[in-house]
Amino acid sequence: MIAGLGIDMIEVDRIAEKINKESGFRELIFSADEIAYCESMTNKFEYYAARFAAKEAFYKALGTGWLEGTAFNEIEIVHTATGKPEFKFTGATATVIDLMEFSAVSVSLTHLKATASAVVIIEKK
Repeated sequence: MIAGLGIDMIEVDRIAEKINKESGFRELIFSADEIAYCESMTNKFEYYAARFAAKEAFYKALGTGWLEGTAFNEIEIVHTATGKPEFKFTGATATVIDLMEFSAVSVSLTHLKATASAVVIIEKK
């Protein structure tokens, strides 16, 4: 059963400006592995923006907005062997999310030169 649906869209330039101007923004929002992944890409800010949109869409799917006890950089986008994006929750955020007993959390990412977007579906039994 679908328990939550979230969508978010962001301008790539907006994320690029935040990363380039605000010291610590990148580390506050993204995990070390996400930073390494995005930095390895030719159009890295598109990848950062898509991941930011996914995190925002996740909180929207929860229906709570940012949830106390969670951190943006503990909500990580990883990829399966076939390239499918998935969430990986770490730290205190993993504990909070585990208590919610979701049966599945799905994410889809897309990005172009100017915009990035993500959709998240949360399922419960």
